[in-house]
Amino acid sequence: MSKAKQAETKSFLDEEIDLRESYSKVEHFIHDNRNTVLAVVGGIALILAIFFGFRSVYLPSQERAAQAEMFVAQQYFKNDSLNLALNGDGSYPGFLGIISDYSGFTKSVKLAHYYAGIIYLNQSNFEDAIKHLSKFSGSDPVINATAYGALGDAYSETGKMDKAISYYKKAAAASNNEFTAPFNLLKAGMALEQQGDFSGAKSVYEQIKKDYAESQQGREIDKYIARAEANL
Repeated sequence: MSKAKQAETKSFLDEEIDLRESYSKVEHFIHDNRNTVLAVVGGIALILAIFFGFRSVYLPSQERAAQAEMFVAQQYFKNDSLNLALNGDGSYPGFLGIISDYSGFTKSVKLAHYYAGIIYLNQSNFEDAIKHLSKFSGSDPVINATAYGALGDAYSETGKMDKAISYYKKAAAASNNEFTAPFNLLKAGMALEQQGDFSGAKSVYEQIKKDYAESQQGREIDKYIARAEANL
């Protein structure tokens, strides 16, 4: 056997011995500390069981309960009983109660923030409208557009025009249909005019004319463009 081969064989045997010694040390450690090891493993298993139970059992049950209570509040909202929708009727909580009771763990809580924000906006309580609408997030583009547009209105009413314009544009981008998009773009243009940015307003109005010519706003947009041009 060559020296190189002998050296390679010796190195392999040395590694095998080291591995056996390591395994032996681990076995001795587990044997000597088996109660501690079992407690740690049991603790990890318990944490995992709690986590998966929370995700698969608790949260879905909370969501179902929140949705059932949300239905009643939504009916009050549809019937313009805004105070009952917001604060409840004594038997069922309103949107504020749902937000409090379910503490942000459900999709229903996010939707409750949306409704609460819209109600506060209708009641001219603009700061609370901003607080709740800012906590809403969803996947429906039309509802998102409505929430952004409402935030734009609330910021406009509080004199924060830069934020108002930003949210009007977000609303237009969130749902680029013939109804909500030109409506929100028109409000953005008018807010820009209010700030004295007639060039920016003209640009927004021209976007309406280009992309939404058949909308109600599109059919009347020439007069807004002319007004912005006259002030340049």
